[in-house]
Amino acid sequence: MSGPARIAAGDPRYEDFVVRGDNARFPPRPDAFVLARSTEDVARTVQDAVRAGQRIAVRSGGHCYEDFVSDPTVRVVLDLAAMDRVGFDAERQAFAVEPGVRLMDLYRALYLGWGVTVPGGASELVGIGGHLLGGGYGPLSRRFGACSDHLYAVEVVVVDADGRARAVVATRDPADPNHDLWWAHTGAGGGNFGVVTRYWLRSPGAEGGPGDLLPRPPASVLASSTVFPREGLTREALRALVGGHGRWHERNSAPDSPYAGLFSGLVLFAVAPQDDPGIGAILFNHLDGTGADAEELLARAVREMTGGVDAPRYDMPVERAPWLSTMVKLARAQDGESGRHKIKSAYLRRGYTDAQIDTIHDHLWGDGHAFSSATISLQSYGCAANAIAPDATATAQRDSVLRALYLTSWADPSTDEANLDWTRRLYRDVYATTGGVPLPDDRNDGCYINFPDVDMADPRWNASGAPWQYLYFKENHPRLQQIKKRWDPLTVFSHALSVQ
Repeated sequence: MSGPARIAAGDPRYEDFVVRGDNARFPPRPDAFVLARSTEDVARTVQDAVRAGQRIAVRSGGHCYEDFVSDPTVRVVLDLAAMDRVGFDAERQAFAVEPGVRLMDLYRALYLGWGVTVPGGASELVGIGGHLLGGGYGPLSRRFGACSDHLYAVEVVVVDADGRARAVVATRDPADPNHDLWWAHTGAGGGNFGVVTRYWLRSPGAEGGPGDLLPRPPASVLASSTVFPREGLTREALRALVGGHGRWHERNSAPDSPYAGLFSGLVLFAVAPQDDPGIGAILFNHLDGTGADAEELLARAVREMTGGVDAPRYDMPVERAPWLSTMVKLARAQDGESGRHKIKSAYLRRGYTDAQIDTIHDHLWGDGHAFSSATISLQSYGCAANAIAPDATATAQRDSVLRALYLTSWADPSTDEANLDWTRRLYRDVYATTGGVPLPDDRNDGCYINFPDVDMADPRWNASGAPWQYLYFKENHPRLQQIKKRWDPLTVFSHALSVQ
């Protein structure tokens, strides 16, 4: 059997591998890209890099928002895009998924083949390889928890103290001698302990045939959307909209909530420098449409979220559609950004204060921006995602009701510093009372490792006094350090925000 394909500089394929990543700010230029097709390919590539003293990085979907793969000290990029198989493993009674599978392809394979799914993100392009490692969440997480909550086992190529690369399987079973390696892959993020070459997915306690071993999504989804023109969104109106959305989630995010089947997103748009459509915000809601009272539940939620908003609005007709087609539509909307990006995140235990909303208004509604687009998205969390103890998995944030995502995109490299500075100041000012970051307290609960942000390790932007590790991993960090010591004693796998 032939080994992995090695694409070095000068190979006509090299530039295609350079531009395969999503964030144009960070085009990797290693000595070689290695396209692996099997666990054996991965182990051989890792072993060769260790023997040669070359730093190695790994990518699956190519959606890292920082320079973890493109760091100039990385000499070999191990590309897992060709490892994209999904199947049912009868021996383990679980679905075997390789890391190069993209999310929408995974959903199609699981749902069309067996009628099941996992509660991951809405994207056609993101790879499961990195997504699941950081926990992974999406429209079904309020009903079924984080994506990693359904991880039964993981195959990882690790390097021991003697520099020997080998594949290890770690499972959910507490009696498994490798159990700690499984635990570390349920929320610590990628690039920490080894190279994942296969996931096995099965929900805790699930028994029966393949169609019983993972969650079944709703047969239909009710979708509503409301558009708010910027012209009518005064400070007071934005306070009412963002505040009402946050308070609704505070009231309706317990594990037993009748709204566990609802996923809501409130997207706030900055003034664009040109061709601005004049949209200030869009509120969308997706609700499990199979219940007898689904229409009334959805209408009530929208009324409660927006009832106090004194501003023009356009309510789109409520649509009912099959679950998978709804996911495709949402994914295409969320995958629309291209070019150069900066992203920041926060877990919210409570909605934003009026002072924070005023800060958002002043920044988003300002002028003189260099970006092509900038948004703040507030997305539903809670319910089943909060029904698990913070130390049961590596995902420590288990009592939040919303996740906030700050995304700035642009095309011109000469405006990098202007855009980075704008995004950093916006985020810092929103969290001015907690040192410029969402320091865990009664309102905030840190950051999401799948949206890594090196500013959290920079005292110029993190003045909270808390180390970046606490913002991402909280009290789980010491255990992650011990697992790192056991499974990656030579620190073969590292980046700016990896467990040390």
